[in-house]
Amino acid sequence: MTPAAPTDAELNTMITARLASLGIDLSQLPPGTTSDPVTGSPGRDSVLASLRSFMRGTVANLAAYQLPAPQETAPDAATAAALSQQRAPMLYPSISTEWRR
Repeated sequence: MTPAAPTDAELNTMITARLASLGIDLSQLPPGTTSDPVTGSPGRDSVLASLRSFMRGTVANLAAYQLPAPQETAPDAATAAALSQQRAPMLYPSISTEWRR
């Protein structure tokens, strides 16, 4: 069963909490969608709308990505799912070779 998509209010709460855990306080931004004419800071509602769009689009696409299984594998779904968890290709594999010993 697919979970229900979060509402705007739920995403706002999650975004505000995540940013607060990083030390970013959105209440310092000007309210509404108009930017501050002196500092050029965007409005709080504009920032939240942009971050909600990012969470619904980019984050969902990244979370759904799976590495493709090698072509020589059987079309068995369980085998393909297990093989999709292979190591990501590295530009300099010799660096990580020592880590795996």
